[in-house]
Amino acid sequence: MYAIVEIAGQQFKIEKGRTIFTNRLEGDVDAALVFDKVLLTDDGGTIQIGAPGVKGVSVNATIVEHLKGEKVIVFKKKRRKGYKKKNGHRQYLTKILIDDIVI
Repeated sequence: MYAIVEIAGQQFKIEKGRTIFTNRLEGDVDAALVFDKVLLTDDGGTIQIGAPGVKGVSVNATIVEHLKGEKVIVFKKKRRKGYKKKNGHRQYLTKILIDDIVI
């Protein structure tokens, strides 16, 4: 059984017991989350597609930890002009554990 869920503006394919990384969500570690915007479910071949969401289906999850992603280097250069600019960025992430898909 799996579902396609929209979390923080992104779509994820989730299954029970799987961990995913999303953009930083509000809440403390070990806090329970409920996601109601389920776009598609597949229960052993029975597929339900929502328009825009499947009614009566939700996903229960738990926040495992808050962390930062790997560093991304942004380097800009214009040749023969002496212009160089180096910048780095680390995205704030939240690791969540999918507890259950409630149909």
